Amino acid sequence: MTIYIDPPTWPGHGRLWSHLVSDLSYDELHTFAARLGVPRRAFERDHYDIPDQRYADAVAAGAVEVSSREVVRLLHGAGLRRPKGRYPSRDSRSS
Repeated sequence: MTIYIDPPTWPGHGRLWSHLVSDLSYDELHTFAARLGVPRRAFERDHYDIPDQRYADAVAAGAVEVSSREVVRLLHGAGLRRPKGRYPSRDSRSS
């Protein structure tokens, strides 16, 4: 099981955010997020939005730190990328 996280550089709601992704399946990603205590509502099409204050928790739990560009490459390579506009914003489907 490998889960990846990019640096918290994405602004929103008065804080910075990271993206938590899997290169294997959404089920793997949902399982990791649940163990971390991340609510399912934080899932956005193909990733979880993680606030900057939880970044260290995700890394301590085993998430591998990668660049934002690498997150997109990993999602495309795994066939898990769901571009904006093609899928519902809050999507809990598994693949």
